Amino acid sequence: MTQAQETASNDRKRGSGVKYVYDTLRDEILDLVLPPGSPIDEVQLSERMSMSRTPIREALVRLAGEGLVTTLPNRSTIVAHIDFMNLYTFFDALTLMYRMTTRLAAEYHDPADLEIIRAHQARFAAAVEAQDALAMIATNRDFHASIAEAGRNPYYASLFFRLLDEGRRILRLYYSSYQDRLPYRFVEEHDQMIAAIAARDIATADRLATAHADQIVHQIQSFVARDRRMPIAI
Repeated sequence: MTQAQETASNDRKRGSGVKYVYDTLRDEILDLVLPPGSPIDEVQLSERMSMSRTPIREALVRLAGEGLVTTLPNRSTIVAHIDFMNLYTFFDALTLMYRMTTRLAAEYHDPADLEIIRAHQARFAAAVEAQDALAMIATNRDFHASIAEAGRNPYYASLFFRLLDEGRRILRLYYSSYQDRLPYRFVEEHDQMIAAIAARDIATADRLATAHADQIVHQIQSFVARDRRMPIAI
């Protein structure tokens, strides 16, 4: 093996290691196995995952970019807190982006967009049927992201992607409020949104997106209010 081939092989192995660490930590953070505020020890992770600290640090950088971990001034790393005190500002922005992206998709989508949206919806429905919370989080994110992309406004889409990513742990609380048995009517709400987009019915798309966002916000607020004993750091 030449030096160039060996370097390329090592890069692939490191890239695989980074993905493994990232996927493992992301799932543990989203599933609240690692609660907000939990310390992340690179040495312990290195021992646990039987790899050097380099891919671990790269994975942590990626998680930090998604707002899932925070690096403190002393260079230690913790799982990012959920800012419950200012959650209303997140909900305001999320609801607005649900509405705007769905409206724009109804106006500007093309047939290929609908195929992508429907494919993501099929995966979301399968995750709901399997009561797989992490799969529900991922497929719900992809479903709404594909609607945003169909709206042809990269600025709105970029903001919505950020909100969807930052809200994944909040969505985990949402599914927990149903013991991960999400009522099938929420799958049907997605189907209704798709139908409005396909019909280019902007007003109905707006109304459905607003109702969809409102029920998520209300459910999360009610869940947090009634269960103050959750082991969540504020």
